[in-house]
Amino acid sequence: MSVAFTKEDSAETASEALLPDRPVSPHPNLVTEAGLKALEFQLDGAREAYETAQKIEDVNERRRQAAASLRDLRYFGARVRTAQVIANPTSTDTVAFGSTVTFRREDGRVQKYRIVGEDEADPKAGSISFVSPVAGLLIGKAVGDVAGISGQELEIVAIS
Repeated sequence: MSVAFTKEDSAETASEALLPDRPVSPHPNLVTEAGLKALEFQLDGAREAYETAQKIEDVNERRRQAAASLRDLRYFGARVRTAQVIANPTSTDTVAFGSTVTFRREDGRVQKYRIVGEDEADPKAGSISFVSPVAGLLIGKAVGDVAGISGQELEIVAIS
């Protein structure tokens, strides 16, 4: 086949295939046991997506499809390697990493969150990162303690 009939990468297409790395937090990579399993699952998913992309015949499309999975492979690989599994707290005397804490806001709303690692945090599902401002205020506190944030007071009503 003549070189004249091969599809060449343009500079624009090549740049689409190079995605910047996902930002990595400067904080220690603390995780729960479930958090480590979730990271490993996401790493496996990225590996599968990359392998699938490698089967695409068109080189430009293959690069485009592989770009996100390659970026995720680097990110989740690093997060799994640096993960520090923290066992569930053995005491419910004070709020700690892995605790589920229920608190009451000044307006009467009661909220309940589990304090977990950054990659596993999902406030809508009831978990917040240990580096979040709310978790930072609650860690080390006991039932009945009051912590202030943004002009509001949070009263701890339960720790489990």
